[in-house]
Parts: sequence; structure tokens; C-alpha cells
Amino acid sequence: MSPRTIISLLALAAPMLFGSDVFSDYRQQKPGVTHKITAADLPKPYATEGVDNGPHMVSRPANALPQAPAGFKVELYASGLQHPRLARTAPNGDLFVAASEPGKIFVFRGIGDDGKAQSTSEFASGLQQPFGIAFYPLGPNPKYIYVGNTDSVVRFAYTNGDLKASAKPEVIVPDLPGGGRLRGGGHWTRDIAFSQDGKKMFVSVGSHSNVDDPDTTPAEFHRADILEFNPEGTGLRIYASGIRNAVGIAVHPQTGELWCSVNERDMLGDNLVPDYITHVQEGGFYGWPWYYTGGNQDPRHQGKHPELKNKVIVPDVLLQPHNASLEMTFYDGKQFPGAYQGSIFAAEHGSWNKAVRTGYEVIRVPLKGGHASGEYEDFLTGFVTPEGNVWGRPVGVAVASDGSLMVTDDGSNSIWRVSYLGK
Repeated sequence: MSPRTIISLLALAAPMLFGSDVFSDYRQQKPGVTHKITAADLPKPYATEGVDNGPHMVSRPANALPQAPAGFKVELYASGLQHPRLARTAPNGDLFVAASEPGKIFVFRGIGDDGKAQSTSEFASGLQQPFGIAFYPLGPNPKYIYVGNTDSVVRFAYTNGDLKASAKPEVIVPDLPGGGRLRGGGHWTRDIAFSQDGKKMFVSVGSHSNVDDPDTTPAEFHRADILEFNPEGTGLRIYASGIRNAVGIAVHPQTGELWCSVNERDMLGDNLVPDYITHVQEGGFYGWPWYYTGGNQDPRHQGKHPELKNKVIVPDVLLQPHNASLEMTFYDGKQFPGAYQGSIFAAEHGSWNKAVRTGYEVIRVPLKGGHASGEYEDFLTGFVTPEGNVWGRPVGVAVASDGSLMVTDDGSNSIWRVSYLGK
């Protein structure tokens, strides 16, 4: 039996948490553990009290490394970075990383014998909390790099191999709703993805608030939505709504469906409301702020919009509540075993609104024929010490040109590389 077959069988036989154990925390996390949360598992609102339990950050303990499944190796690809956030791989293999706080985009090139980047370059600076990065047109020879600032979408002229922008960016969408902390507050990340035919650009815009009613709060206009534009920035319309904060979006490389990774609302208790990963239906409504996970009404909006109750879509994969699910990507590399091909990897930044921490890991969502069963699996764990202190917080995930997985971590200001050894 080949090593790849063995790994595939182990993945299929991994332990699963269900029933009374379906809501778990960092203490149960371990590479290979599978979770499946369903709408039927949800407690009633306020079954436990909402808490403010933000992470107590500590330096990475000596010799501590994230833990991956057997057969995988984790290496420190880059360190000492400036708040690394979303990561995307260019067609030529360069890794582009948004450093949101300093307003910069960096490029990491190559993998040395020591597992580290062979070079690092500052591609652009002077941006407004950049997050989303997309190459356009699709294919091996893009002409532009699009960047999602918190208040705009801009693009840089680009040729494969460019390590520094040759000119100032062109503004494509000048006024995204909210503008993040600089202009109006609320969720500030803006991700970008293009449809497979290259005719449409999707931009995710999170809500201004936790759960304010858009009917009475002007600041929520065109927020908690995925917006659609033409690549030139015209033709604005709402592609899908009621999505509180779709931090990461991506288009499935085979089906062409748009998917998203979502932060749901807080303060309804430890085990409400599940974050989620789902394909996005055009014109779909996902509940925020009046409903969640189908027709469950948020008690803070009791009695409002009864006509919407049966229209709320239940997401494909429910995650631990308060996980803070950020960037997601489809694994299209050839290095990992067969069981991982076509899977989703997603970074879980970690909770603040739960009594015992959850998240602080990278998860894998297996897909079959482009569809999810509702299960997800712990893939990269170990960012929380046994005492509950936090030393790492995954944000971005990207597949490198050699098929390894790159993970940005704004807790330790690092990038981790996960490769498969086949042993």
C-alpha cells in the first residue's frame, strides 16, 4: 500500500466530534479530528452568557511549531513581518501578501534549502488597509493586480515577475461602503475574486456593526453583502446579502461557484452563532441581522421581517461559533495526497467571544464533486499553549507553486510552509 493511500485512509478514518461534543475548543483540536455541526445542534440564544475573552498573546515558545497531520512537515518560511494578512500566489509562483496595518503589499519569492523565502520585496505602499489581492485577467499572463483597500478597489499594472509596482495604482471602485476604521468603522477587510469568464468582479464588504438593523441604520447600506462589479468598476449590484462578514472569498476552479468564509455575529452565547463556509447562491439571503443558520430569529430583532424567515439559506459547512474564519483557498496543488485534492483550506483567526478559546488553527473542508458534506477537519493546530495563551493567529492561506500550503500568521508575524513528505 502506497504512503498516499495510507494517508488517504487515515483521513477517512479520523475521529469525529458530534452530539454533546459538537461544540469544542482548542483543547480538543488535533490534526485529523473531524467536526460536523448541524442546524439541529444549535442551543437557544443566551444558553450561556456572552463574554469578552480576547486572546492573551505571548511570544512563540522555544521550539514550538504548528502541528500538522502525520506525513506533513511545517517550516518557518518567513518571520519578523509587518502584520501579514491575506496571501495569494501569482501565476509565476511569487507569493503576494497584504500587510494591512502598514498599508503595504509584499512579494516573497522562492524556497531555499532552509525552507525560507529566497527574497522579499515591497511591491507597493501607501495603501489604505489593503487585504484582498487578485490577478487579472485570469490565466498565466495577468496584466493587473487588483487590491481591496478598506475604502476602494485599485489596480496596478503588472507583468509576471514584477517585484515592485511600476506606477501608482488606478482607482477602480473609489468609494466602497464604510471605509473601515478610517471612514465609518466596522469590519474593514475587503476581498476580491473574479468569475471564471473574467466578466465579473466580486467584492466582500462586512457589516458596520455586530447586529444593527439596516432598516434604521444608514451605515449598513451595501454592507454585509457580496457586491458585484464589472472589472472596470461599473455595474454595481448586490450578488448576495445577509452575510455578516465574508472575510475570504474564492471561485471554485471547476464549478465556477463563488464561495465565502464568514464571521457570524456575537454575544448570543458561547455556542451561537456558527461561523461558516459556503458556496454563495446568486441573489441568496443568509439571514443577517434578523435571522441565522436558516430561520432562527435573532432575539434582538424579534418579530421583524417574518416574510424573510423561509428565505434564509443554511450554509454548507457550520464551524465553531466565534472561530473568526478568514481567508479560504481551494487546494489545486499536486503535492498533497489524493484525499486533499480539491479541498478547501481556511484560516481560523480565533475567538474573543467564548469562555474557552476556539479557532487559532487552519481547517480543511473536504469536497466531493465540488460539494461539501458539512464536515470539516482540524489540519494545522498548536497555536495556543496548554495554559490557554495564544502565540499565533492564522489569517491567510495560499497554495505555493510546488503544492505546499503557505499560512500567514499575524500573531507571530510569520509565514508557515506546510509540505508533504510522504512518510
